[in-house]
Amino acid sequence: MTDRDLSPVTVLGLGPMGRALAGALLAAGHPTTVWNRTAARADPLVARGARRAPTVEEAVRASPLVLACVIDYAAVRAVVEPAVEALAGRTLANLTADTPQRARAMAAWAARQGVDYLDGAIMTPAPTIGGSAALVLYSGPERVWHAQRDTLRSLGGSADWLGPDPARAAAHDVALLDVFWTAMSGIAHAFALARAEGITATELAPYAKGISGLLPDLVDDLAGRIDVGNHAADVSTIASAAATMAHIVEAAEGHGIDTGTLRAANAVAARAVDAGHGADDFSRLVRVYAETAA
Repeated sequence: MTDRDLSPVTVLGLGPMGRALAGALLAAGHPTTVWNRTAARADPLVARGARRAPTVEEAVRASPLVLACVIDYAAVRAVVEPAVEALAGRTLANLTADTPQRARAMAAWAARQGVDYLDGAIMTPAPTIGGSAALVLYSGPERVWHAQRDTLRSLGGSADWLGPDPARAAAHDVALLDVFWTAMSGIAHAFALARAEGITATELAPYAKGISGLLPDLVDDLAGRIDVGNHAADVSTIASAAATMAHIVEAAEGHGIDTGTLRAANAVAARAVDAGHGADDFSRLVRVYAETAA
């Protein structure tokens, strides 16, 4: 297939990620149309061969596939609703981060407008887009996925379809970002506690990476236990974890360090202990979180 045979694509939104998406499409040879409220953001892409559309409607009409990458789904609606007639009969791949609930609502809106819809979650930073390290998750109708997957694979790396439920990509996104930001908060808190004890961040970092290196095996062990409901502890228990968290809270508060995040985690463990599950494996806490939500 020559570059002239590649399907045109439109990108709506030219923040750092939107610019990366458009750049990857240009590099792959796709005729690429771009639009952004601040038109000057398109200048570097236009210099590389992109077409700048003056309006959303013109941008949408330029391509059978439209990628949206803005701040949230409310912003997507605000951008595309004025051009909904032009969007009908085309595919909207929404690569904007938001909640699974809003993903389902967005898919329902698109269906009412006669728009084919894929929801996407970009799981790697903007500099990875177009390269082998990129990972984008998609969900939505299989027919739509098969029609667009070759073009979407031009964004680089892995493009994984997770099934027809339009919210599945967003659900993966929020769960995985839960891991990331909870871990990042823990790392920042650890550095604050170490600093209070006269330990520099550089001194602690090698040991922090060692602790982090334990997590991949623990993730697999927890996942296996959770899916079969086996919470019998082999080594560590919830009670021991709660005791350790309490020690950390005490040490941090002795230095006047905020312990809100760790106190919240310890409170969940304490509820499990109070319910008679102190001797169980940490995997039992998934049920405790669910019971709290209920």
